[in-house]
Amino acid sequence: MAEEVKEELQGAQEAQEEQKGEEGGLPPLPKKLEKMTIKELRELALQIPEITGVHGMNKEELISALKKVYGIEEAPRKVGGSMRELKAKVKKFRELAEKAKAEKDWERYERYRKLASRFKKRTRKLARAA
Repeated sequence: MAEEVKEELQGAQEAQEEQKGEEGGLPPLPKKLEKMTIKELRELALQIPEITGVHGMNKEELISALKKVYGIEEAPRKVGGSMRELKAKVKKFRELAEKAKAEKDWERYERYRKLASRFKKRTRKLARAA
């Protein structure tokens, strides 16, 4: 019985060594990339010479770069646009709504206010999806 356990351990160690050889010496992933903090992602990315500009990247960009290096396929986004783009649109429509309100153009004010609200809902949906 002890021999069987030793054989299983050796088999697992050999499989890990083969996997390291295939990956080219990449550090192992401790958990899902999406669940890691940006600090953990940066530390991991700094160990990989193919990734440059680590400190200038945000979490989304780091995850994308790491997935490319590890050969993990990225699922297509279901919610359109990135968080930055959506927040910029919310800000733009809020400003337009305030401008329309100052001009007392109530139809445009309502339209821009609703658009800002709609994009704000998308940011929440995108945050939940991540």
